[in-house]
Amino acid sequence: MNTIITIGRQFGSGGREIGMKVAEHFGIKFYDKELLTRAASESGFAKEMIQDHDERPTTSFLYNLVMDTYSFGYNSSSFVDMPISHKIFLAQFDTIKKIADEGPCVIVGRCADYALADYKNVLNIFIHADEDDKIQRVMDRYPDVTTKDKALEMLIKKDKQRQSYYNYYSSKKWGRSDTYDLTINSSVLGIDGTVKLITQFVADFETK
Repeated sequence: MNTIITIGRQFGSGGREIGMKVAEHFGIKFYDKELLTRAASESGFAKEMIQDHDERPTTSFLYNLVMDTYSFGYNSSSFVDMPISHKIFLAQFDTIKKIADEGPCVIVGRCADYALADYKNVLNIFIHADEDDKIQRVMDRYPDVTTKDKALEMLIKKDKQRQSYYNYYSSKKWGRSDTYDLTINSSVLGIDGTVKLITQFVADFETK
């Protein structure tokens, strides 16, 4: 086993659970929130600061303006001049590469597929699901989300954040099939069926 698996996912699609089960199947490491903890320890940023910027687009112009001399980093000549959101993204970017260099693993979200674009042993997967299933999964997971309307509102907000973040930092489009090697509707096969499909896909990739 030498493959690194990145998983993009719609909120409520079961992407995290699927990623964990795929990692367990192959006996490899799994990174989701764990990546944030490591990025914090390696970069020197406070964990809370990295969590605050986790998969969130750069939308606060005033915040960046106050934190740094420049509002955006494109014209700046050094890392020092970048807005804090860019610095945190780069910290995660570096951590993702370090993790990949250590061996096979599953990485969920955080533009991992983009960070590892130059790696040959990477499979990029995207998980989506039917709306009703996503709503039910959100309501099951979050006790304070008591109505379908609240769950749907949460779904839309989270996916909008993830899409904006990915499209902002990546040269590809979040959720679009030609961005990934495999896109799966987890509602069709269920969580375990999706895991089985991915593990077979990885096994075939390893022996090609």
